[in-house]
Amino acid sequence: MAAKIPVTVITGFLGSGKTTLVRHLLQNNRGRRIAVLVNEFGELGIDGDLLRSCGICPEDGDEAETVSNIVELTNGCLCCTVQEEFLPTMVELLKRRDSIDCILIETSGLALPKPLVQAFRWPEIQNAATVDGVITVVDCDAVASGQLVGDLDALEAQRQADPNLDHETPIEELFEDQLACADLVVLNKIDCVDDLAQAKVRNFIQAELPRTVKMVACDRGQLSPDVLLGFNAAVEDDLQNRPSHHDVEEDHDHDDEINSTHIVLERTFDPHALEQQLLKLVGQQDIYRIKGFVNVAAKPMRLVLQGVGQRFDRFYDRPWAPGEVRATKLVFIGRSLDATEIQRQIEAVPAGSVT
Repeated sequence: MAAKIPVTVITGFLGSGKTTLVRHLLQNNRGRRIAVLVNEFGELGIDGDLLRSCGICPEDGDEAETVSNIVELTNGCLCCTVQEEFLPTMVELLKRRDSIDCILIETSGLALPKPLVQAFRWPEIQNAATVDGVITVVDCDAVASGQLVGDLDALEAQRQADPNLDHETPIEELFEDQLACADLVVLNKIDCVDDLAQAKVRNFIQAELPRTVKMVACDRGQLSPDVLLGFNAAVEDDLQNRPSHHDVEEDHDHDDEINSTHIVLERTFDPHALEQQLLKLVGQQDIYRIKGFVNVAAKPMRLVLQGVGQRFDRFYDRPWAPGEVRATKLVFIGRSLDATEIQRQIEAVPAGSVT
């Protein structure tokens, strides 16, 4: 029997840097033929498009082969739609197992990894693929500033006083479940924090982990594939050592108030003015994550914009292709978002100079 294809699950909260990590891994694949399955939250596939732009086309120029190795699922969160969405996609990928060395699965930022791993026990998959390891990516800057888990010092004080501390929000439980399933925790964006803040985050994460798990720090997902691949953990056979808040539940339902909305506008924007307006929106609405592409006047390249809390990153990833519609596309993920108001405020942002 042929060896099982190793599958690496990359999980982590919204904006932690999962796509950046996968992009760097693809660009430094060291000859590995990698297929990627991307699970997005919302209908507009930003992450898959960003991965396709990373310049990993085969030397023979077979772009179609490369594109087919990046598959997007945008119809629901994998942990809730395993049977309907994930299984058929994996079955199709496994039909091409002779041309694939490994598979990366980038979950949505709101996904529980454990139900996905359990799917590898299904007869359609178990003889052909195995979960090599689960990588949980943590936004070190966001956690240090309390944007996800609250005040670290206050939580630590409560933990010392009460080891059975009840967790206040489903978001914190989701974060903890992602950590509990990890074979490696990646502390991303360490360039944004000082040594003291990084130490606090390490201590906080260590206290959340139910077993001994290595942590590795990095800047913008720049890690060697030798660090991220090759755990041989067969995670699907080790789930009893990866506790979850949802182990006793037959089904997992996300917070019904968490939603996403997107905007597509065939016009240019002044990047600084757009970012300032987005910052205002973050202050007005409970927005967890903003990501997308921006059409900047007189610029031949597409601007990638990503926001978590009050922090935004921008970079140009590739030239606009001949015949490609130069549209600005933005996805907003948060709680009880007012899509009409978001659209109104974004449309009011200046277009920017064409000189």
